[in-house]
Amino acid sequence: MQDAAPKTIYLKDYTPFGWIIDDVHLTFRLHPTATRVISRIRFRPNPETTDRTFFLHGEALKPISAKVDGHEVALRNVDGGIEADVPNAPFNWEAEVEINPEANTALEGLYMSGGMYCTQCEAEGFRKITWYPDRPDVMAKFTVRIESDAEHTPVMLSNGDGLFYEQDSTQTPAPNVSIYQDPWPKPAYLFALVAGDLVAHEDSFTTMSGRKVDLAIWVRPGDEHKCAFGMEALKKSMTWDEEVYGREYDLDEFNIVAVDDFNMGAMENKGLNIFNSSCVLASPETSTDGNFERIEAIIAHEYFHNWTGNRITCRDWFQLCLKEGLTVFRDAQFTADMRSEPVKRIEDVLALRGRQFPEDQGPLSHPVRPESFQEINNFYTATVYEKGAEVIGMLKTLVGDTAYAKALDLYFERHDGQACTIEDWIAVFEESTGRDLSQFKLWYAQSGTPKVTVREEYKDDVFTLHLSQSSAATPGQDSKAPQVIPVAVGLLNDNGDEVVPTQILELTEAEQAFSFTGHATRPVPSVLRGFSAPVTLEQNVDDARRAFLLAHDTDPFNRWEAGRMLARGSLMATIRDGAAPNADYLDGLKSLLTDDTLDPAYRTLMLGQPSQSELAGLLHQAGETPDPDAIHTASEALRDAKAQSWADILPDLYAANQVDGPFSPDAEAAGKRSLANSALMLLTRIEGGALAATQYAKADNMTLQLSALSALLDADAGDEALAAFYDQWRDDRLVIDKWFSMQVIHAKPEAVADTAHRLTNHIDFDWKNPNRFRAVMGVLAGHHAGFHNKSGAAYTLLADWLIKLDPVNPQTTARMCSAFQTWKRYDAHRQTLIQTQLERIAGQATLSRDTAEMISRIRGV
Repeated sequence: MQDAAPKTIYLKDYTPFGWIIDDVHLTFRLHPTATRVISRIRFRPNPETTDRTFFLHGEALKPISAKVDGHEVALRNVDGGIEADVPNAPFNWEAEVEINPEANTALEGLYMSGGMYCTQCEAEGFRKITWYPDRPDVMAKFTVRIESDAEHTPVMLSNGDGLFYEQDSTQTPAPNVSIYQDPWPKPAYLFALVAGDLVAHEDSFTTMSGRKVDLAIWVRPGDEHKCAFGMEALKKSMTWDEEVYGREYDLDEFNIVAVDDFNMGAMENKGLNIFNSSCVLASPETSTDGNFERIEAIIAHEYFHNWTGNRITCRDWFQLCLKEGLTVFRDAQFTADMRSEPVKRIEDVLALRGRQFPEDQGPLSHPVRPESFQEINNFYTATVYEKGAEVIGMLKTLVGDTAYAKALDLYFERHDGQACTIEDWIAVFEESTGRDLSQFKLWYAQSGTPKVTVREEYKDDVFTLHLSQSSAATPGQDSKAPQVIPVAVGLLNDNGDEVVPTQILELTEAEQAFSFTGHATRPVPSVLRGFSAPVTLEQNVDDARRAFLLAHDTDPFNRWEAGRMLARGSLMATIRDGAAPNADYLDGLKSLLTDDTLDPAYRTLMLGQPSQSELAGLLHQAGETPDPDAIHTASEALRDAKAQSWADILPDLYAANQVDGPFSPDAEAAGKRSLANSALMLLTRIEGGALAATQYAKADNMTLQLSALSALLDADAGDEALAAFYDQWRDDRLVIDKWFSMQVIHAKPEAVADTAHRLTNHIDFDWKNPNRFRAVMGVLAGHHAGFHNKSGAAYTLLADWLIKLDPVNPQTTARMCSAFQTWKRYDAHRQTLIQTQLERIAGQATLSRDTAEMISRIRGV
């Protein structure tokens, strides 16, 4: 039967838990189908509340016993857990439950992954392990004892520092026993346990105070050679956090474990980070440059959580953006420092526009700090993470680097060991800067993407920018108050010289004017430099102005943006009127591509063009109905025009960016490979697959091999290489994920659904593994023209698989439902096809709470 009717939880209803926990002792007697969990917890009344209701969360637990101060206690089953009568005084709680890790296919709580025990407790997975107040504001010190047989689980890990590891000769047969103690109070969502046949890649780190920290990345036997890069990334992260934020690691050991079956990218459990294998394992032969960069960033992100998420956590799940937005901002700073600041900024904005803007403009729109939810797993979104990071960036821009650092120091000093709110965060900035940030706080409360409109005026040597802001209605918010929007602006003269360097204009009202005096000639404004706020910009700018900024703007982001806008305008003209690609855009970009003073990675980004989904969104915002077929045709025509227009420079561009010597994933080498491979993709459109076939045959790393395969598939010449790729890598699960994805990515729009369907029948398609499922179904949903093919076959195929997956893994299913969130953009025929599938999913008798909420919001019911 269907899950119980969903209950809506509101931020305004928050009340503290009635009890404080002094310490937690857990014993795990591991068994694949019958693990026993024994808990001993010391409670005392919380003086901040008089509510003494003793409620503990619990799901899918088989009760064995429950005692209060050594006496059996009667339990009352209530929605989501149990209640019991307890004294209004300190007491000891003892309980024993049995759980079945092998049956836990949802991958929340304690589950099995290829014979290995592992956990995922964020957000509410701990309640599937034992009875406990599973909420982030309940923090306690944990001591964990793990017992299991030595043959199958020779390694057993938990949070904190290991105190004891040996066989217990007092039991028959003698189990292996390990004991871990975490001296830092933490909420239950940060609990972790891993046990299995694992090997360690070990190293150490000396902190700024001189303490030695033992480091280990634990993997399955055979993956040891894929750990070195991850270890170096970890050490770089530890050094950077000390140097930039003054944050030192606080335990004697730090462990990372690679897990194949994992719903997310990674989890920051205190002292024992658990990673999706794809986010930590890397080697030149099996990982692309993009994989290396992503791994470096994710390792940094999870490590940085040690302070922004663990030592200081969130009071309730409405405050999720407090830890995630800040930590995403910190990992972006780290990547910018390790690689290229302009490139990182452009990549982040591409991700924001590709994922968060559609979310903000559709039925799934919600504030950075939501006011309500039914299933918190559905709010691990681009709005909370990426837009939350943009809010931190704006705050830093407004107060300045020095004040930002001062406020962060105060935040760490004041709130260490606490579960905090956005109000606590804002307060330290107000106190340290003296600014009133009440209006800025609207960024946390108002959903949607603000639009900033720019109008220019020049008179009597005075140049004036008239800025206005507006926000469209979003679900639950029909009207919006003006927000604080930092607009970074610089001015250029008609020679391209910067006459006014970047300054921040604070747009705080619905309309404001900002004047610049002393300009004998009309300057050219460069507006929203560095993408200083997550807004859309409406500005009456012709192609000549954009071409001028493409050639001369001193701000790297806005220079790239000028080219992007030219590409967008060219594509929109082709879609609407069948116009030929813009020759001025192609000529202007050609001169940049041959400018060897520019970073190759930056030039690669210049080569890109707006995604087909982005173009559909722009047409919809303009009041037009997007035609996926026309958008696809226009996009391909622009790529063909680039290849033809640049035919004389592409061979030299390809040759000049070959990298000699041993493979290195550093930014310089990766940038050159990215530019060379982009040139290869265009060259293949001219000369067929000969050069790509040569690169494929000679490739000694995955970046070159996969790029060559991509070019061959794009040219319909990749069947032989595709078969060889599978034969070479059939035993490497992460590389085979790439093999699955590549076939869907490069399928013709009319063949995408059939290609994905064929792959689901392949012997290696393990649909219960989130990585493999996303490698096919996630890529299917991202193939704009193929997913929205007028046959509706892709809609049906995705819905079929979501219905099949939901009883097994609700979390992955619910997140994949977002593929349908833009359905009202399209024509009536496609809307009817999608609506039919949404109603079919909604009508399932066994639909999970996670998926039911997502489908309801997408349907708008």
